[in-house]
Amino acid sequence: MLAVARRKPHAEQVEWVESSAQNYKADQRFDLVVMTGHAFQTLLTDADVGAVLETMRGHLKHLGRAAFETRNPRVDWVGEWGTQPPFVHTFSGGQLSEAREITGQDGEFISFRTSYRFPHETLTTNSTLRFPSREHIEVLIDGSGLVIREVFGDWDATPFEVARSREMIFIAEIAA
Repeated sequence: MLAVARRKPHAEQVEWVESSAQNYKADQRFDLVVMTGHAFQTLLTDADVGAVLETMRGHLKHLGRAAFETRNPRVDWVGEWGTQPPFVHTFSGGQLSEAREITGQDGEFISFRTSYRFPHETLTTNSTLRFPSREHIEVLIDGSGLVIREVFGDWDATPFEVARSREMIFIAEIAA
Protein backbone atom coordinates (compact mmCIF):
# COMPACT_ATOMS: atom_id res chain seq x y z
CA MET A 1 0.00 0.00 0.00
CA LEU A 2 2.90 2.35 0.63
CA ALA A 3 4.15 1.79 -2.92
CA VAL A 4 0.68 2.64 -4.26
CA ALA A 5 0.46 5.72 -2.04
CA ARG A 6 3.87 6.96 -3.15
CA ARG A 7 2.64 7.02 -6.77
CA LYS A 8 -0.33 9.31 -6.00
CA PRO A 9 -0.35 13.00 -6.92
CA HIS A 10 1.51 15.15 -4.37
CA ALA A 11 2.86 12.04 -2.61
CA GLU A 12 6.23 13.74 -2.34
CA GLN A 13 4.68 16.15 0.19
CA VAL A 14 3.98 13.28 2.57
CA GLU A 15 6.40 11.46 4.83
CA TRP A 16 5.47 7.77 4.40
CA VAL A 17 6.24 5.55 7.38
CA GLU A 18 5.77 1.80 7.71
CA SER A 19 4.77 0.92 11.27
CA SER A 20 2.04 -0.72 13.25
CA ALA A 21 -0.34 1.73 14.89
CA GLN A 22 0.52 0.19 18.26
CA ASN A 23 4.25 0.94 17.92
CA TYR A 24 4.42 4.15 15.88
CA LYS A 25 6.84 6.67 17.37
CA ALA A 26 7.62 10.15 16.11
CA ASP A 27 8.94 13.35 17.60
CA GLN A 28 6.16 15.26 15.85
CA ARG A 29 2.80 16.14 17.40
CA PHE A 30 -0.27 16.56 15.24
CA ASP A 31 -3.50 18.53 15.22
CA LEU A 32 -5.34 15.51 13.85
CA VAL A 33 -4.66 11.77 13.86
CA VAL A 34 -7.01 9.76 11.64
CA MET A 35 -7.48 5.99 11.33
CA THR A 36 -9.81 5.07 8.46
CA GLY A 37 -10.68 2.12 6.25
CA HIS A 38 -12.13 0.30 9.27
CA ALA A 39 -8.55 -0.39 10.39
CA PHE A 40 -9.78 -0.09 14.00
CA GLN A 41 -11.69 -3.34 13.49
CA THR A 42 -8.47 -5.27 12.86
CA LEU A 43 -7.49 -4.59 16.49
CA LEU A 44 -8.74 -7.85 17.96
CA THR A 45 -7.82 -7.36 21.62
CA ASP A 46 -8.41 -4.64 24.19
CA ALA A 47 -4.61 -4.51 24.65
CA ASP A 48 -4.13 -3.64 20.96
CA VAL A 49 -6.90 -1.03 21.09
CA GLY A 50 -5.35 0.47 24.23
CA ALA A 51 -1.91 0.60 22.61
CA VAL A 52 -3.30 2.37 19.54
CA LEU A 53 -5.26 4.89 21.60
CA GLU A 54 -2.12 5.54 23.68
CA THR A 55 -0.12 6.09 20.47
CA MET A 56 -2.77 8.51 19.19
CA ARG A 57 -2.83 10.42 22.49
CA GLY A 58 0.96 10.60 22.61
CA HIS A 59 1.11 12.17 19.15
CA LEU A 60 -1.56 14.84 19.58
CA LYS A 61 -0.82 18.52 20.05
CA HIS A 62 -2.68 20.45 22.75
CA LEU A 63 -6.34 20.57 21.59
CA GLY A 64 -5.54 18.06 18.85
CA ARG A 65 -8.08 15.40 17.94
CA ALA A 66 -8.06 11.72 17.04
CA ALA A 67 -10.70 10.27 14.72
CA PHE A 68 -11.50 6.68 13.77
CA GLU A 69 -14.43 4.61 12.60
CA THR A 70 -15.82 1.18 13.19
CA ARG A 71 -18.92 -0.49 11.83
CA ASN A 72 -22.03 -0.46 14.00
CA PRO A 73 -22.32 -3.97 15.54
CA ARG A 74 -26.12 -3.67 15.56
CA VAL A 75 -26.15 -4.11 11.76
CA ASP A 76 -26.49 -7.74 10.61
CA TRP A 77 -23.13 -7.82 8.81
CA VAL A 78 -23.09 -11.63 8.54
CA GLY A 79 -26.49 -11.63 6.87
CA GLU A 80 -25.61 -8.73 4.60
CA TRP A 81 -22.16 -9.94 3.58
CA GLY A 82 -23.30 -13.55 3.27
CA THR A 83 -25.90 -12.70 0.62
CA GLN A 84 -23.89 -10.29 -1.51
CA PRO A 85 -23.13 -11.49 -5.03
CA PRO A 86 -19.52 -11.17 -6.19
CA PHE A 87 -18.54 -7.63 -7.13
CA VAL A 88 -17.07 -7.37 -10.63
CA HIS A 89 -14.46 -4.73 -11.48
CA THR A 90 -13.76 -4.17 -15.17
CA PHE A 91 -10.35 -2.85 -16.25
CA SER A 92 -8.27 -2.75 -19.41
CA GLY A 93 -6.79 -6.23 -18.80
CA GLY A 94 -10.13 -7.93 -18.18
CA GLN A 95 -12.28 -8.39 -15.13
CA LEU A 96 -11.70 -8.93 -11.44
CA SER A 97 -14.37 -10.68 -9.40
CA GLU A 98 -14.34 -10.09 -5.65
CA ALA A 99 -16.37 -12.42 -3.41
CA ARG A 100 -16.66 -12.66 0.37
CA GLU A 101 -17.57 -15.85 2.24
CA ILE A 102 -18.34 -15.78 5.97
CA THR A 103 -16.25 -18.49 7.68
CA GLY A 104 -17.19 -17.88 11.30
CA GLN A 105 -18.84 -15.69 13.89
CA ASP A 106 -18.00 -15.69 17.58
CA GLY A 107 -19.48 -12.92 19.71
CA GLU A 108 -18.12 -9.63 18.45
CA PHE A 109 -15.82 -11.31 15.89
CA ILE A 110 -16.64 -12.12 12.26
CA SER A 111 -14.21 -14.14 10.12
CA PHE A 112 -14.39 -14.29 6.35
CA ARG A 113 -12.51 -15.30 3.24
CA THR A 114 -12.23 -12.88 0.34
CA SER A 115 -11.40 -14.26 -3.10
CA TYR A 116 -10.14 -12.09 -5.95
CA ARG A 117 -10.52 -13.85 -9.29
CA PHE A 118 -8.39 -12.40 -12.07
CA PRO A 119 -8.40 -13.73 -15.64
CA HIS A 120 -5.47 -16.09 -14.93
CA GLU A 121 -5.32 -16.53 -11.15
CA THR A 122 -7.27 -16.36 -7.92
CA LEU A 123 -5.94 -14.77 -4.75
CA THR A 124 -7.55 -15.50 -1.39
CA THR A 125 -7.22 -13.80 1.96
CA ASN A 126 -8.65 -14.71 5.36
CA SER A 127 -9.62 -11.98 7.80
CA THR A 128 -11.22 -11.48 11.19
CA LEU A 129 -12.80 -8.20 12.22
CA ARG A 130 -13.99 -7.10 15.63
CA PHE A 131 -17.34 -5.35 16.10
CA PRO A 132 -17.22 -3.93 19.64
CA SER A 133 -20.16 -2.01 21.06
CA ARG A 134 -20.15 1.75 21.37
CA GLU A 135 -20.18 1.36 25.14
CA HIS A 136 -17.11 -0.89 25.14
CA ILE A 137 -15.19 1.50 22.89
CA GLU A 138 -16.13 4.40 25.16
CA VAL A 139 -14.69 2.53 28.17
CA LEU A 140 -11.45 1.88 26.27
CA ILE A 141 -11.20 5.53 25.20
CA ASP A 142 -11.86 6.74 28.75
CA GLY A 143 -9.07 4.49 30.03
CA SER A 144 -6.58 5.83 27.50
CA GLY A 145 -6.34 9.44 28.66
CA LEU A 146 -8.57 10.58 25.81
CA VAL A 147 -12.12 11.89 26.08
CA ILE A 148 -14.85 11.58 23.48
CA ARG A 149 -15.95 14.86 21.91
CA GLU A 150 -18.34 13.49 19.26
CA VAL A 151 -19.73 10.23 17.95
CA PHE A 152 -21.15 10.44 14.45
CA GLY A 153 -23.05 7.96 12.29
CA ASP A 154 -20.86 8.66 9.24
CA TRP A 155 -17.93 10.83 8.13
CA ASP A 156 -20.42 13.49 6.98
CA ALA A 157 -21.07 14.24 10.68
CA THR A 158 -24.63 12.90 10.76
CA PRO A 159 -25.65 12.02 14.31
CA PHE A 160 -25.12 8.44 15.44
CA GLU A 161 -28.35 6.49 15.80
CA VAL A 162 -27.85 3.00 17.22
CA ALA A 163 -30.69 1.47 15.18
CA ARG A 164 -29.96 3.24 11.87
CA SER A 165 -26.29 4.21 11.54
CA ARG A 166 -23.95 1.81 9.77
CA GLU A 167 -20.84 3.48 11.17
CA MET A 168 -19.62 4.85 14.47
CA ILE A 169 -17.18 7.73 13.97
CA PHE A 170 -15.36 8.60 17.20
CA ILE A 171 -13.72 12.00 17.68
CA ALA A 172 -11.56 12.21 20.81
CA GLU A 173 -9.04 14.55 22.36
CA ILE A 174 -6.64 14.53 25.30
CA ALA A 175 -8.43 14.60 28.65
CA ALA A 176 -8.02 17.91 30.46
